[in-house]
Amino acid sequence: MSVLVLILAVSAACCLGFGFVLQQNAARQAPLSDFLSPRLLLDLMKVPRWLGGIGLMVAGMVLGAIALGQGEVSLVEPLLATNLLFALALSRRQTKQPLGRQGWAGLALLAGGVTAFIVAGEPRGGTAVTDPLRHWLIIGVMIGLALLLTTYAKRSRLSAGPVLLALAAGLLYGVQDALTRVSGQRFSTGGLAELLTGWQPYAVLALGITGLVLVQSAFETAPLRMSLPALTAAQPLAGIVCGVGFLGDRLRTDTAALTWEAVGLAAIVAGIVLLGMHPAMPCGADRSEPTRNLQPS
Repeated sequence: MSVLVLILAVSAACCLGFGFVLQQNAARQAPLSDFLSPRLLLDLMKVPRWLGGIGLMVAGMVLGAIALGQGEVSLVEPLLATNLLFALALSRRQTKQPLGRQGWAGLALLAGGVTAFIVAGEPRGGTAVTDPLRHWLIIGVMIGLALLLTTYAKRSRLSAGPVLLALAAGLLYGVQDALTRVSGQRFSTGGLAELLTGWQPYAVLALGITGLVLVQSAFETAPLRMSLPALTAAQPLAGIVCGVGFLGDRLRTDTAALTWEAVGLAAIVAGIVLLGMHPAMPCGADRSEPTRNLQPS
C-alpha cells in the first residue's frame, strides 16, 4: 500500500467525519417541508455551521479524489469508511459521553475489518473493462436501488426513512467515487479537453448534488446514529463493486483470501453499526414539536 494513498484517504475520512457531524447539527433544525427538496440546501446555506461542515466535506472529497487517482477504489473505499471514527470523536467532545465497551468494540471491528480486507484482498490495479454495457449495467443497478430506497423512504420519512435515504446516498456516493477515478484518468490522459468531453464529470456533479439532498434530508429527520452508519456502510460496498466490476481492480480470489475478505467486510459493517449507534452520536430534533426555523449558528 502506498503511504501517500493511506495518508490521503485517512485525511479525507477525517474531513468527512467532522463535516457530517456539523451538517447534522444544522440540518436537524430544518423544516420538514424541505424534506427531499433542493430548497433544503438553500435554507441550510444560511447557517454558518452547515457551511463549515460542507467545506470540510468538500475538502474530504478532494482528498479522496486524489487518493482515488493514486490507488484502487477497492483500497481507498475501506479507508474512507473510517470517517465514522472521526465523527464519533467530535460527537464525544460535544456530548461528553465515554467511549465504553460499545465504542471500543466498534473501533476494533472497523479497524480490524479494514485491515483484514486490505491484507487478504491485496487490491491492485488491472485492465479496465471497455464494454460500455457492463459499465451501464452496474451503474444502472446502483442508481436503480437508490431510487427504490428513496421511494420507500418518502412513505416512511420519520421511521425507516432516514436509514433508507442514507443507504441510497451511500450507493450514489460509491458510484461517484468510481466515476471520479475515471474522470481523473481521462484528465491524466488528455488534459482538460479530454475530461470535459466525457460524460463522467457531469455525472459526478449530478450524483454529488443528489446525494447531498438525500443525506441532508436524512440528517434533518433523525439522529445521526440512524443515518450515518447506513451511509458509511453502503458507500465502500458500492465503490468496491464498481471497482471490481468495471474499473479493473483485482482482489485475490483463492478460498482463504475470499473468506478473509468477507470476514473483513462483515467486521467493517458491524463496527460501523456499533459506532454509529453509540450514545455519543448527536440526537436529532424532536419532530413531535412544531418545526423550528433555522437559526444561524
